[in-house]
Amino acid sequence: MTPFRCSRVAPAMAAIAAMGLLSLTAVQAQQAKPKPATKPAHSAKPAVAHNGGAQPTLLGQFGDWGAYTASPGGHKICFALAKPASSRTVPPNRPRDPAYLFVSTRRAEKVRNEVSVIIGYGFKPSSDATAEIGGSSFAMYTQADGAWIKNAAEEARLVSDMRKGSDLVIKGESARGSQTFDTYSLKGLSQALDRVAQECR
Repeated sequence: MTPFRCSRVAPAMAAIAAMGLLSLTAVQAQQAKPKPATKPAHSAKPAVAHNGGAQPTLLGQFGDWGAYTASPGGHKICFALAKPASSRTVPPNRPRDPAYLFVSTRRAEKVRNEVSVIIGYGFKPSSDATAEIGGSSFAMYTQADGAWIKNAAEEARLVSDMRKGSDLVIKGESARGSQTFDTYSLKGLSQALDRVAQECR
């Protein structure tokens, strides 16, 4: 039986590029939400954190990846973040919000290197996204505009492949039927993850 996560965390973060570095302007509360093995709980809506502790701090920029820490709700999290090096939509030129890829560590919950995506649109309900790297494909559970690796047992292998790879492609489908293909450069990811691990030991 394939092991699935019993809970998910919605990092749903809006980010902007400022002075050549990615700095987050809002961080959604890192609140666990149930994910049944059979189907996702689409009604779960994590709340936005407005407290000062949620404002992230840049630990360092490493190639295309930034390493950050924040404490939404008083719970420290550390994460590496990048935006796509290139994006394509089918049909072309469909509007969407910025997309971001996160690798998060939340020591209070004993979560390490959780891969998640903010895609920039609402996913097609009940659809899976995919993360593709080096000929391997990993299914991603979707909810609203977020996606997470569906099979928890595969996450460590994905992160290992990401450390060694050159790029990662995230594929998804919007509620309006648009197909998206986001290519993330993995340059600097290993250094960013090492810095995250140092901060959230």
